[in-house]
Amino acid sequence: MQIKKIPNVDAIRGGEKHSGELHLSEHHIIFVFPNTVPDGVPPPPNAPKTREVYIAYPIIGNCIFRPCPSALGRPSSIRLRCRDFMFINFSLHDETHAREAFEHIRNRTCRLGTIEKLYAFSYQPLKLEKSFNGWHIYDPRAEFRRQGISTKSVDRGWRISSINKDYTFSPTYPGVLVVPSKISDNVIKYAGSYRSRQRIPVLTYLHSLNNCSITRSSQPMVGFRGNRSIQDEKLVSACFSASATVEFNGAETAVLETGEPSPASSQADLRGESLDAETSDTEQLEDDLIAGADSNFDSKTGKRLVYGAQQSNLIVDARPTINAVVMQAMGKGSENMEYYKFAKKAYLNIENIHVMRESLSTVVEALKDGDISRLPPNRELLVKSGWLKHITGILDGSALIARQVGIRHSHVLIHCSDGWDRTSQLSALSQLMLDPYYRTIEGFIVLIEKDWLSFGHMFQQRSGPLNHEKWFTVERDALAGSAIQPGESDGRAGEAFENALASAKRFFNKNRSNESNAESDGDGVSSPPEDPSQTKKPAPGTPEASEATRPNEISPVFHQFLDATYQLLRQHPNRFEYSERFLRRLLYHLYAGQYGSFLWNSEKARKDANATERTRSVWDYFLSRKQEFINRDYDSTIDDRQSGRERLLFPKLSDVRWWHQLYGRSDAEMNEYLDLAAARDERIGGYAMGGVTMSMPGSFTGSPSNGGSRSPRPPSSPKPPTLPMSKSVLTGVESAHEALTPDQRSTAGSHPASLKHSASADTPGAFATNLAKIRDGVAGLDIGRGLFGGPSNAGSSGGSAPRKGEQEMADMATSSEKGSMEMS
Repeated sequence: MQIKKIPNVDAIRGGEKHSGELHLSEHHIIFVFPNTVPDGVPPPPNAPKTREVYIAYPIIGNCIFRPCPSALGRPSSIRLRCRDFMFINFSLHDETHAREAFEHIRNRTCRLGTIEKLYAFSYQPLKLEKSFNGWHIYDPRAEFRRQGISTKSVDRGWRISSINKDYTFSPTYPGVLVVPSKISDNVIKYAGSYRSRQRIPVLTYLHSLNNCSITRSSQPMVGFRGNRSIQDEKLVSACFSASATVEFNGAETAVLETGEPSPASSQADLRGESLDAETSDTEQLEDDLIAGADSNFDSKTGKRLVYGAQQSNLIVDARPTINAVVMQAMGKGSENMEYYKFAKKAYLNIENIHVMRESLSTVVEALKDGDISRLPPNRELLVKSGWLKHITGILDGSALIARQVGIRHSHVLIHCSDGWDRTSQLSALSQLMLDPYYRTIEGFIVLIEKDWLSFGHMFQQRSGPLNHEKWFTVERDALAGSAIQPGESDGRAGEAFENALASAKRFFNKNRSNESNAESDGDGVSSPPEDPSQTKKPAPGTPEASEATRPNEISPVFHQFLDATYQLLRQHPNRFEYSERFLRRLLYHLYAGQYGSFLWNSEKARKDANATERTRSVWDYFLSRKQEFINRDYDSTIDDRQSGRERLLFPKLSDVRWWHQLYGRSDAEMNEYLDLAAARDERIGGYAMGGVTMSMPGSFTGSPSNGGSRSPRPPSSPKPPTLPMSKSVLTGVESAHEALTPDQRSTAGSHPASLKHSASADTPGAFATNLAKIRDGVAGLDIGRGLFGGPSNAGSSGGSAPRKGEQEMADMATSSEKGSMEMS
């Protein structure tokens, strides 16, 4: 393999300057520099003479080339920002060498044309990896057998269907689908047309102790005509009708000497005031909303009923409420609960891929001088990004699902738009909270294979391994010719352009192409269009066209899942077999292109490309180096009677922090302002409450000796900035006859039965009102003329309804923090 070597190159990273040699291979940038030790420190024995920094081409997220004529005596520079948050600047004294290096890097990053030219297709594994075959670690039949579903065991209400064995039914779904036993493949066939991309409700997790399920799907095709499907209603009803008393593998639940049930994850003995003491404000709000009109209090004693005494089956729509309404105008939408009377529907406030991409871009902006300066990140931009708010919301929604299944003995169906982004986040994280198996290295691999790779998360589209031309820029004239030195704050490059992008609002693009929309989970919302002058589109129908990176489809969805997992690991450091470094290296290999696991969009695409024969699995890397990623504090004991060893675990939403190791910064640099703010708020809260003692973040309130240990639940504690105590990811709950939204709680008091109710958006006769609201809203967004023939105020009653719809649309368009919203 030919390697181009360029001598006399200076590299600045983390404010430190090193001189060495730049090597450009077919698949990596390699910077080689002397291995020096500080003055007065003896060198370690057998220390290598040189050190090497490897940068895989696909991991480059931005490259700025500043040429400078050699005659001026100033170096040209190549500045890289990598997607694993490495920032490095190379200074080359010869302009010709610098230009050649830039072209070499660009040609092997964004001009490959096909993923088959990535390193994964020529990578030869090291000796320690050869004995592993990570492609075979996940067997769906074996995993569902572990959950208790097998033709040779007792019927737990589920069966394995072969309807998608050749991927003709739903190309983006796995070949093995688990569906209710009483639903035939013929019913499934007809139900498929009612779900976007035929992604019907299917099982992903069955709780081993109470037989309650987590199913997942895409959005229904309701449309503004209010379409329904009897087959889909039967399928969802069957998913929610499995018995919660089925014995698992003949094992009975352990019983205490008192005869009381063990406070296990699914049978927690959470009663009376002790439950309220251990429940955070956010959780209490969510539980009250979901409970709605259910009798969760004994009519005679007035005491709260034991969790799990009643089922409250739930359809979780991960989108903001208004986004689902707008999708209804586009022929899709959300379930009409009049036809799903056996469940309630909860709207979460998790934003789409475009908002998340912009959020991460703002984080990068806060860190962008990390190559030339050791100054702390821009904390104002960190807060402005809303990244921690998004991570908190995802954790909150996942914990809500875990409580429904593990504590309330209920079934949950999750979907967003297409069911492969937010749905994968919520499904995987809730299972991580429910099942200790997924907290082992092997179990975590199975979880990613099942809920991300098998269920069709669009890894190729979301990570963009072929990069893009617009990520490579050449700065000339006034911006070039001045050398970058360690310690400088360099905000000149494209500052105005970057600020314009950061402040751009999301908007509806009525001319958006079918090709762009085909892979989107953006709720019908498009980010600003690309500059055509910077975009070279390959010929339609070619492999290059299907594999080409579309910047508007890039989004850190899997990154957010790993970040949320890090939060759980950080808060429960002895409950996970894998370490923080395991998660960090996994994010690196998401982008590096060395292994084939994350190069395709679906299970079918991997099989069509013969990935298992032509590439190696990323799990070969981790399994062959397992000892490097073991968490030394891991305690595998599961004992639901002992605090800290319960089967269930929950996030402490007040203790979400920046993943500082990922960003190459210290904990103090990233999180000190959050810790100080939390401590200040706690002191203020303590003074305000007089003699009442506030609990520290991460602690438990109440006496653990009262009634035995309980499943860990987040305490009622002060929240850091941007995480106000009253905020919940849950924005509303609907049933067949009523709708609840968080703003009603403030006037309803503490008793759930006294919550005020409003007519559901799905109640009979409400469709005309919904349609009018959609008309009013989309007319203001300039997408309604072709669909509705212009703006209309028909169906509006009074003066307040139009203003409310306008406010909801304005909130969505500005990506601001949404308040509580009602559908009607």
